[in-house]
Amino acid sequence: MAPVTFSNVQKSYGVHPVIHGVDIDIADGEFVVLVGPSGCGKSTLLRMLAGLETISDGDIVIDDTVVNDLEPKQRDIAMVFQNYALYPHMTVADNMGFSLHHRGASKTEIKERVDWAAGILGLDTYLERRPGQLSGGQRQRVAMGRAIVRDPKVFLFDEPLSNLDAKLRVVMRGEIKALHQKLKTTTIYVTHDQVEAMTMADKIVVLNGGRIEQIGSPLDLYDNPVNQFVAAFIGSPSMNFIEGHVEGANFVTGDAQLPAPTALPNGKPVVYGVRPEHFRLDPAGGIKAEVVVVEPMGSETQVTMQIAGQNVFGIFRERVSARPGEVLTLGVDQAHTHLFDAGSGLRLSAA
Repeated sequence: MAPVTFSNVQKSYGVHPVIHGVDIDIADGEFVVLVGPSGCGKSTLLRMLAGLETISDGDIVIDDTVVNDLEPKQRDIAMVFQNYALYPHMTVADNMGFSLHHRGASKTEIKERVDWAAGILGLDTYLERRPGQLSGGQRQRVAMGRAIVRDPKVFLFDEPLSNLDAKLRVVMRGEIKALHQKLKTTTIYVTHDQVEAMTMADKIVVLNGGRIEQIGSPLDLYDNPVNQFVAAFIGSPSMNFIEGHVEGANFVTGDAQLPAPTALPNGKPVVYGVRPEHFRLDPAGGIKAEVVVVEPMGSETQVTMQIAGQNVFGIFRERVSARPGEVLTLGVDQAHTHLFDAGSGLRLSAA
């Protein structure tokens, strides 16, 4: 286990910068998720940490050692890839023990470490099989087992669940989180899936265009996004954004208005942010919404609506029987609304 620090880390390909001075402090034993859209630089950061990409500027520190110029094998990290990277001609046991064999470990030590990892991952009965005889989830466990037998200082996961179906991703999410709780090894996990980030991380780093938008705990980012980008990216379904302006103590859009969560100059163009679950059905509420689609989900009802011609999405615990074209009267949970600057996207109000 070890702390990891990115200090003003930059990366350019020729004259084209792709990472712009990233600073991240990762505590010993922490599970940190790098999340963002495709091309935001999260995998590049992971590969620089692993030693698979060079650093253009700045420092990466693992356990008080600057590793910029160290070979990957000298960094004491283990990486789990998206495509598993297993040797098809080897058994599960041989795949898991390969790195130890390569380092010159004895057969006894290799067997002990492989058996220990197999026990943790539920692979005891699969050790003599080959990867082609395993399911996708089992192959992913083998890839994880190959990493943990080395007892590294840091685990790196590069979108490890993207090749699995939706149901298996949920199962493997839980297994990776449980593995971290058992081993307590510093873990850095890259994904574009914000649900994975929310459910697994101690700390989330939101990246966009090679820059950090925000760092914080999952619920801190969910409740207190610093800007529209984070508000839109964290949370599924996404936060609703309604364009309008401020008039006195109210946010106004078309002929609808809601209390503004903070005082601002009259006429200032803003974007009102409210998450789907923070709408409520309220005959005395302050805003009318025309129903577009109603989706009963059993425990809740999801409703697509229009407010002043703008699409919004609501999640209600009640069973909504309205039909398309009907009008619902809504209130909002005022403690969980935000105003964003219409130009910069920065949050102007705190929940």
